[in-house]
Amino acid sequence: MMNVRRFLGPSHFIFNTNVRYSHKTCRIMGIETSCDDTGCAIVDSHRNIVSEFLHSQQETHINFGGIIPPIARNLHKEHIERVVTETLKQSHFTLQDVDAIAVTIKPGLSLSLLVGMNYAKHLCRISSKPLIPIHHMEAHALTARLTDENLQMPFLVLLISGGHCLLAVVKNVDTFLLLGQSVDDAPGEALDKAARRLQLKNFKEFRHCSGGQAIERAATKGDAKAIDLGTFMTGYKDCNFSFSGLKNTIRTQILKFEKKHDIKGDEIIPEVYDLCASIQYSITKHICTRVQRAMEFIDRTNMIPKNNRTLVISGGVASNMFIRKYLNALCDDMAYNLSVPPPALCTDNGVMIAWNGIEKFSKHLDIFSHDNLDKIDILPKAPLGKDISQEVSDMNIRCPSGFFNKLYNSNK
Repeated sequence: MMNVRRFLGPSHFIFNTNVRYSHKTCRIMGIETSCDDTGCAIVDSHRNIVSEFLHSQQETHINFGGIIPPIARNLHKEHIERVVTETLKQSHFTLQDVDAIAVTIKPGLSLSLLVGMNYAKHLCRISSKPLIPIHHMEAHALTARLTDENLQMPFLVLLISGGHCLLAVVKNVDTFLLLGQSVDDAPGEALDKAARRLQLKNFKEFRHCSGGQAIERAATKGDAKAIDLGTFMTGYKDCNFSFSGLKNTIRTQILKFEKKHDIKGDEIIPEVYDLCASIQYSITKHICTRVQRAMEFIDRTNMIPKNNRTLVISGGVASNMFIRKYLNALCDDMAYNLSVPPPALCTDNGVMIAWNGIEKFSKHLDIFSHDNLDKIDILPKAPLGKDISQEVSDMNIRCPSGFFNKLYNSNK
């Protein structure tokens, strides 16, 4: 078995805030409002999470059946001051005790990003502290370097969430090579929509779960091979992802079962658990196939030295233990280490923004003085690094369709 690095939750990294810091210690405050979570944290250059606070809007948006941008913005405005104040209160610091303020400015929902950026600018102006703009996906990619001090660049990263699905090689703090990305939908979105269509919120045990969490829990009661949802993008020899075809197939299957059982109103199809397990299986198979091709590409190009091959997975969907299990098995098969931040750091949070600020501050990257903030603005859509996906396609790397089935059967 390869070495799999796992970690405790954020509290494992919190040091006593009464300790004496050396004059070389750097402390960064991070603010995150790219979507529907208002997060703030203070992290130092010794990998200590000094304090953190998060206000989640999940319950509100579950009731609406999805994220409504104006509502997300209003909730950010309502809670951001309290979130920052609580973070400072926990740390026993003032703004004068931090070296800079980092904030997400791209990509994300424009209305949400504006709230975080404007508040961060306000804090910088009243404290005369510099501001560090952060790329949300770069922060996700680098979070594992906070929790895994042995993780060295370059490494392969898979970012899977409700809004993104990306594969990239992280060469440096500001150098990313994009191997593949979703051409349509993200896996988290597919899971959320499937959960809504299956009416999982009508189950008491899933009522307060996100769509992805509900599917994962329901899948434990079903047979992953019970319903064949087909394969997709098998004719493309690249590392790109697609989940729109799967979403259509899921809808077709649900309609078929509803007609078969004459389902009406809020009734649930009898096959609900098997369908959830099959959905999770299909998404995992698709992801693992693309990651395998990325690893083959890296092997042929020697883009990452053999003695340093690590796969990092992060983003909200990285918290899914079924997906993580088979990515772990893939790493064992391909001679990779697997590094995964704890679940609380896989979803959006202020800690990852603060840590990215630490990484940039230490290399003197993207640091703007408090009187030079007009140059910084949000960017709702922003690619991750340099796109080299065509180089992957040009190699025409085959990934046998039976590979994942073998992986699955040997790791049940």
